[in-house]
Amino acid sequence: MAKQSKLLIFILTIGVFGIINTEMGVIGILPSLADHFEVSVSKAGLLVSLFALVVAVSGPTMPLLFSRINRKKVMLLVLGTFVLANIISIYTTNFTVALIARVIPALFHPIYCSLAFSVAADSVSKEEAPKAVSKVFIGVSAGMVIGVPIASFIASTTSLQMAMVFFAVVNAIAFVATLLIVPSMPVKERLSYGVQLSVLKKIITWQSIIAVIFLNSAIFGVYSYFAEYLKTVTTMSANAITIMLIVFGGANMIGNIVAGRLLTKNAVKTVVTFPIILGAIYVLFFLFGPFSAPMLFITFIWGILAGVGANINQYWIMSSAPKAPDFANGLFLSSCNIGTTIGTAIGGLFISGIGTQYVVFVGFLSLIVSFITISLRNYMYSPSKQLSI
Repeated sequence: MAKQSKLLIFILTIGVFGIINTEMGVIGILPSLADHFEVSVSKAGLLVSLFALVVAVSGPTMPLLFSRINRKKVMLLVLGTFVLANIISIYTTNFTVALIARVIPALFHPIYCSLAFSVAADSVSKEEAPKAVSKVFIGVSAGMVIGVPIASFIASTTSLQMAMVFFAVVNAIAFVATLLIVPSMPVKERLSYGVQLSVLKKIITWQSIIAVIFLNSAIFGVYSYFAEYLKTVTTMSANAITIMLIVFGGANMIGNIVAGRLLTKNAVKTVVTFPIILGAIYVLFFLFGPFSAPMLFITFIWGILAGVGANINQYWIMSSAPKAPDFANGLFLSSCNIGTTIGTAIGGLFISGIGTQYVVFVGFLSLIVSFITISLRNYMYSPSKQLSI
């Protein structure tokens, strides 16, 4: 991988970290935000849920609308929007204004993430593309895992405003680096919106979307209630739960590196075997849930698989529509958000219906659906055909 490509991918990783950090970092300071705006914690939760909902809705459309514009200009527009929105969030005392300052950047969120994956893949050879994309995914994992505790730590040791400053500074660093270092990237082949939308007419695209929805449901349907599971089933203390979440997050970042190598070596085999391996981990999860030591090991392996799964999701949809990369990445982002929503909802039903220890059942059911869909796509399309259809 050339030095210029490595630097570009590094900047993209910082950019993705800044954007995901803006989305997820708020979770760590929700109680403080509720006090600051004098609203309930559940109402303050709209700062998270509304952001995610807007991302899910704008995922397929916004990358499509901006797909014909110079990529550097688009990235600067998105990062600039995030910087301005974060600055508004620092100073506002009005909750409605704070919500608007979250909704507007959320609209642009899928554009940058979609471009980051596409640009990273285009900066290297086709064979090395999964490795390049996996490096950008490290920024996604870091934003989800590191952003929350950092924001919480800053807010508790200094002030809420300084935590918001942290969000703005990371995005500003990415903006300056993009402005000064990233070369102009005009779109070489301007695909019409009709050509890009035409991928939705193909069965392989919908097979891939369904597979990704349920692969993400399998992971986040369980992970959404992981802290509750550790508290009630494994009976861990709050500090121990924090350590387990950090272990999962660190392993997730390792999984991104592992995924790049696996998908480069044998992508189809990696995708097909993934539901089976994750299913085996969930069997161990169910059997050894009450025991702390085994759960530490299981969590580490599970975290690695979650990182691998994120890369698989992106690859699986991308490989079904390689001629419309920006739109395909938008579909990937929406599919993942839909999967998280479905998994979390079903997981909640299992918990309220038969108990917290049975939340892994949402994982099993989702994996069965995803495995059937993946197998069906493999049956209908050969690996070489997948990349040309």
